[in-house]
Amino acid sequence: MGVGRWAFGIGGDLTFWYVPLIALPFALLQLAVVHRLRVAERRGRPIGRAVYVAMAVAWVCAIGFGFTVPDSVNGELVSIFSLLAGESQLGMSIALCNPFGIIAFCGIIAALIFAAVAARDPRPSEDDLLDAAEEVAMVEHPLSR
Repeated sequence: MGVGRWAFGIGGDLTFWYVPLIALPFALLQLAVVHRLRVAERRGRPIGRAVYVAMAVAWVCAIGFGFTVPDSVNGELVSIFSLLAGESQLGMSIALCNPFGIIAFCGIIAALIFAAVAARDPRPSEDDLLDAAEEVAMVEHPLSR
């Protein structure tokens, strides 16, 4: 997403904007997902498929974004997709990069939410709450008089 165009020889001035504003936040969100998954694993909580599906969608769209996002090389916009498919495909590349980027971030945020839900402790049951209240000391309800 940030510097992949350099491998294709079309890295340009916009890379210095893509790395801190797109690639770094995506990487930090990915690290947060991994952290929450480790917390869930340590607590013995089951991790659902939704986390992995959302991460896969996020990564597929992030790779698509990296292939279609244009960079400024010698004053011209060029993307990896337009480099491989021809200059006439630059418009299509620009049209696809925004949806790919938006879906990638939505996917990784969804994965973070699913991982956080998987890592949280289960809610106490009503019986647990009543048992805890009896241990503290039951107070007579004001309407029971």
